Amino acid sequence: MVLRIDAIIRRRLDSARFNVLLGAHRIPMSKTLAVVQACRGEGPADPKIFRKLGGKSLFEWLVRRATDCQQVDGAVVVLGGGEDDELVRELVPADVPIYGGSEKDSLSRVCAAMRCFQASAVVRVCADNPFVDPTLIDRLVCTAAAHPECDYISYCSADGKPAMLSHLGVFAEWCSAEALEQADQWAQRASDRSDATRYLYSHPERFHVRLMPVPTGLDRTDLRLRVDLEEDWDHAQVIFETLGPEELDWQRIAGLLDAQPAMREKMATLNESS
Repeated sequence: MVLRIDAIIRRRLDSARFNVLLGAHRIPMSKTLAVVQACRGEGPADPKIFRKLGGKSLFEWLVRRATDCQQVDGAVVVLGGGEDDELVRELVPADVPIYGGSEKDSLSRVCAAMRCFQASAVVRVCADNPFVDPTLIDRLVCTAAAHPECDYISYCSADGKPAMLSHLGVFAEWCSAEALEQADQWAQRASDRSDATRYLYSHPERFHVRLMPVPTGLDRTDLRLRVDLEEDWDHAQVIFETLGPEELDWQRIAGLLDAQPAMREKMATLNESS
């Protein structure tokens, strides 16, 4: 199910009225919601999300990657609370709702959106990962169903490092609603509150954390698909223009980069310096 709300009403309602309206919708009491954050922390979004690929903004492509998942029950965009929130709203497809609450930090905002949509679990997707892979997201949700004891599920490289701390840029994170609520209560440091999931994977003694191995074709230091820098944007353009919008699964991207040693060398250098 994809959650829907009238686009015109959605853009005119303030946060309080918006939350009341969403409460009137028929929403399953137990569901997994893809939460697409317009920025990784708080404040304004990265200006690169407004840039166009194939006639659509980078952010719209990202949102559509989330709605393409087969195992999530809906998607919502969570704004960052910056001065450009209204501009970001214009990038969101009309059938995807927006949460724009007044919470002060990323963790509180994601939890508030989760409560608003009555989600039992969320898949967090960040705006700087336009090549996030729907099949890898679906695998998270399936793994969560097979391991109901888990609080947090994502991927890790062979050295045990969480993939979300890398610049691979094709992964997301699954979190149970209960665990996120606990993190919201316990997290005190600014760094733990500015990143909605950091407290979960940083405290395996408190939460049941499951990290699955990154696919072999991606577990390497010369791949970089997160769009942080201008060079990343240049690489994203090449990948998109070469493969086209329908061929952006991680296997085809990795195959393309296998044949681009010069680009991989640049990616490796960027990874070393950031």
